[in-house]
Amino acid sequence: MSDRFTALEVLEIAIQMEQNGVKFYTLAAERCDDKAMGQFMSQLAEMEKSHAADFEQMKKDLTSAQDNGNIYDPDAEMSYYLKAIAAGAGWEGKAGPGVEFTGNETPKEILQMALAAEKNAIEYYTGIKEMVTSEDVRKKIGNIIREEMGHAGRLQKELGNMV
Repeated sequence: MSDRFTALEVLEIAIQMEQNGVKFYTLAAERCDDKAMGQFMSQLAEMEKSHAADFEQMKKDLTSAQDNGNIYDPDAEMSYYLKAIAAGAGWEGKAGPGVEFTGNETPKEILQMALAAEKNAIEYYTGIKEMVTSEDVRKKIGNIIREEMGHAGRLQKELGNMV
């Protein structure tokens, strides 16, 4: 494994994670019998679309020097960490949410899956934030982390309201 990880690679993984989130929440909204839960899932899908657009913009804003510049990671610790988070628990970072989401889940199971994925995303984005040097980009990623934490909080609240 390379001991270097480019900014472009990091952002491409983040974009894929957000796109997977959109797919999951859209599927969940379509298959939800509870109208309020379906609307909640649709809102989360829209928020994930916004995050994907933010990461796309960060990718466009990369200068060629930043894109080609690697982050020194001699023991490949950060590289392993980011790849493990992206491929780890939850559907974010996997090929697609359909692999995990059958449509037969209860609302509680859907919320639990979504909560696990949001926590996974927070871990990954926290890792990204530690890698970047631009204060502007760190601030943008920090805002996304706070939004993902808000999603996790709302999901946890919904879970707590279930009997």
